[in-house]
Amino acid sequence: MVQDFVIGAHMDTDLVKQLLVREPGLVNACMDWGGGDWETALGAASHMGRADIVGLLLAHGARIDLFCATMLGQLEVVRTFLTLEPRLIDSRGPHGFGLHFHATVGGHQAKAVLEYLQAIKPVEVRVPPFMTRRS
Repeated sequence: MVQDFVIGAHMDTDLVKQLLVREPGLVNACMDWGGGDWETALGAASHMGRADIVGLLLAHGARIDLFCATMLGQLEVVRTFLTLEPRLIDSRGPHGFGLHFHATVGGHQAKAVLEYLQAIKPVEVRVPPFMTRRS
């Protein structure tokens, strides 16, 4: 069930809702894809730019992280983390996606965060077409 939940959180709001009703404890469940690649539903929705699914998960008690805050455009949160620990600029989330990637898929709401990150460390970000932000 964890695997279905995490996979669904990449794109399927209805499935996420259904599984949360069935098993609320899934909200912070983590899938081990192997090789050190761990992913929660929040991580999945965040790297896909799915603020709608992120909002649903947060409303059900998901624990926000730096990657999610980056995608949501939470500039002060990101700035605070990077001031506390500057090396986080190079940190990687699920599937190796970094902060710049999360800011890019966050679209307009994360524009200021992306500009902030690029000012610290310029990075070229390529987002596969299937991962483009949905309104």
